[in-house]
Amino acid sequence: MIALDENLPDNQRQLLRSWRIPVRQVGLDIGKKGMEDSAVISLLHRHRSVTFFTRDTDYFDRRLCHWRYCLVCLGVEKHEAASFVRRVLRHPAFNTWTRRRAKVLFVTHTGIRSWRLHAAGEEFTPWAT
Repeated sequence: MIALDENLPDNQRQLLRSWRIPVRQVGLDIGKKGMEDSAVISLLHRHRSVTFFTRDTDYFDRRLCHWRYCLVCLGVEKHEAASFVRRVLRHPAFNTWTRRRAKVLFVTHTGIRSWRLHAAGEEFTPWAT
């Protein structure tokens, strides 16, 4: 499941759906509007194979790595969110659930910083050319 935080604009959710990327948004399709970060994490624990996209940088924390989900923090402008969601989902290093599982990612224009469950350090993955 691809889940979006409620801080992503509705037009970005609609754009993803127009690209045939099935997404669910917190406060609309799953969970409740205005959920605290800890409640969102609990929600992710109740689902399997979730990739959660947000613009909230508080989620980029190695302690949040968990085998049930992948957290993706988008360090881009609101109007760029959908295109970067699609870029992450198409990137060779992250294009399957198995490759995203148990990771916390921070996405920028230059590439993707990541923490992996039980990893010693942060990794950097450039955008594929």
